[in-house]
Amino acid sequence: MKKHIRTALMAAAVTAMVAGCATTGGGYGNDGYGQQQGSGMSKTQKGALIGALAGVAAGLLSGDDATERRQRALVGAGIGGLAGGAIGNYQDRQERALREQMQGTGVDVVRQGDNITLNMPSNITFDFDKFDLKPAFYPVLDDVARTLSQYDQTIVEVAGHTDSVGSASYNQQLSERRAASVGNYLMSKGLMRDRFILIGAGATRPVASNDTDAGRAQNRRVEITLVPIRS
Repeated sequence: MKKHIRTALMAAAVTAMVAGCATTGGGYGNDGYGQQQGSGMSKTQKGALIGALAGVAAGLLSGDDATERRQRALVGAGIGGLAGGAIGNYQDRQERALREQMQGTGVDVVRQGDNITLNMPSNITFDFDKFDLKPAFYPVLDDVARTLSQYDQTIVEVAGHTDSVGSASYNQQLSERRAASVGNYLMSKGLMRDRFILIGAGATRPVASNDTDAGRAQNRRVEITLVPIRS
């Protein structure tokens, strides 16, 4: 079984286990707060479970097949692919550049194998329950765009995530709109549209427990994952 399929199945299992152990109340939409009643597994146990598998739930969502199709299309369009040790070296240099640029911005840079993920919490990118980018965040995205322009041998997956408060359909739409806001802004800076995959995950990929305000805040995020184009 391929790596990303295993990852998706494990993340789905985590989500299902947590969802089965808590009942969400209140209908305020993704960024609102409702009363939550715990049953079965304790909050501590659920938090430990999610924390142990947080790495599984983060990162690339589109999977091997979609990524490979996009890679073939880009190579066919004349974007050179990377091979062997050049992949790791290329991503090492891009990671260093991004870490320098993201210092003090609130954006986390996470390396998973050859992939690099930028975790952008909603409190610095969007207002409460909105999907319009905060103007104060434009300079940060401008820095990201400059790096993506310099390191153009990558696929850029922009994924929106929400907490579990509110309906699944509302959260899915909000996550897609937030991903589109970030992706479209980056593309407006001259980046090739074909490099981008925009996707919404709703509340299906938590990185923290949805039983607390702090946990829900962590789950409301946009992640940009940079995948090297392989020859």
